[in-house]
Amino acid sequence: MVLHYSVGLSHELHGSVVRSTSTLARIIGIANVLVVVVAVVGLLVIPGEPEAPRRPAASAPPATPEPTATEPARPPGIVATPESAREVKANELGKIPVLMYHRIVKKRRASIDRTPGQFRKELEKLARQGYVPISAREFAAGDIPVPPGKFPVVLTFDDGHPSHFGLDAQGNVKPDTAVAIILETAAKYPDFRPVATFWINHTPFGLQTEAEQAAAVRWLTANGFEVANHTWGHPNLRALPAKSVREHIARLERLLVRLGAGPAKTMALPYGSMPRQKKTARKGEWKGTRYDFDGVFLAGAEPSVSPYAKKFDRGAIQRIQSNDKKGECRKWCSQYWLEWLNKNPGERYVSDGDPRRISIPSRLRGKIGSKRGLKVNAYQP
Repeated sequence: MVLHYSVGLSHELHGSVVRSTSTLARIIGIANVLVVVVAVVGLLVIPGEPEAPRRPAASAPPATPEPTATEPARPPGIVATPESAREVKANELGKIPVLMYHRIVKKRRASIDRTPGQFRKELEKLARQGYVPISAREFAAGDIPVPPGKFPVVLTFDDGHPSHFGLDAQGNVKPDTAVAIILETAAKYPDFRPVATFWINHTPFGLQTEAEQAAAVRWLTANGFEVANHTWGHPNLRALPAKSVREHIARLERLLVRLGAGPAKTMALPYGSMPRQKKTARKGEWKGTRYDFDGVFLAGAEPSVSPYAKKFDRGAIQRIQSNDKKGECRKWCSQYWLEWLNKNPGERYVSDGDPRRISIPSRLRGKIGSKRGLKVNAYQP
């Protein structure tokens, strides 16, 4: 028996946590009532880890669409100065949208599903407005390779659904998957880096054998995408004892290593639900397998603060559900927040083009947290 929740319950719980952080505790309490029994029973029968098979030969790279490079392009190396930072109005303590996606399907069956058309439209809107994708790993590490005057955005996908990525018999990326649409957008808008993070469970992209899974993960990581930890069985971690939390995370770490993507540097909490012992989500050990993440990501419901800010909490990083301004998404989802950032440009992260320096208006100097060895450019606007 494998620990699963029904599709409807999983998606509705994901949708619930897009509300403000002030209501998160109440939402988690409701979720606990629904899933605690299933979680406890499931823990008794968590599936074992299969023996790692011999890895097959690498698949041929896709012909259409073709990735631009094995490593997504970084902006030309420049040295930012206070003068150049002032010119582009750099603010590297501004807010960064970390967008959360689930299934990309032609017919939506849950409120958090997006169609290929909706996803394509949102990416093109981001590209036109000057957003440049970075991975969750880059974001959490404070390595933000974005050209001067542009804005970072983090594209994240939960659950490793088949609609995120797949290769056909010829080794081509399947059309209308998330990866295909990202590559299409990057081909159309050269500054739009083809980068995203896929947080997977124990059956990534619906593939049943580790040989198939390894081929998919190798393709993604070789082409600049991040594949990382979303726990083994997708439980509500708040309903579990600390040992079981560590087990679910460590089992998935073992799989990531076998598939060629581990050890992971980031993790997304299933349902956005924090364990009762918060530290176990970020760092721990189970039966000799250790994990230590640079960033642990929630499920909502606003832009994240900069990784350089004093208020940045790498153990609970905010995300935004991708959706229109309807129902509870009137304020908590991507359309609302992207419009809000456009109306409040002083609140948005604006890059100086130099990942080795932090450029900010001088009034914000006291709000910098960890400099991580980076130099600071403080300028008078």
